[in-house]
Amino acid sequence: MSTENTVADRLLQDARRRTAKQESPKLGKVALIVGVLALIISPISILGWIGGATTLGLGVAAVRRPACAKQAKIAMYLGAAAILVAVFFFSLAIAKL
Repeated sequence: MSTENTVADRLLQDARRRTAKQESPKLGKVALIVGVLALIISPISILGWIGGATTLGLGVAAVRRPACAKQAKIAMYLGAAAILVAVFFFSLAIAKL
């Protein structure tokens, strides 16, 4: 009989990986970067909408992780601002027609 418990070791390693993944702030940083880029390209209305929606989606996914909740909230604000700026420039372009 062996003293090694491979099933328990495997479960422990899986739990450590999941915990490390939840504590990683990478998703918050990615959401923040995409939010800044979305705000920069938002005067091009369709790209602003796409970038803003992407940022909001990433922000919602990242806000569930405690390590990057603050960055995710900032990214969500940037995404909403990008959508608003895109709507403004779209309505401005329609008004000129």
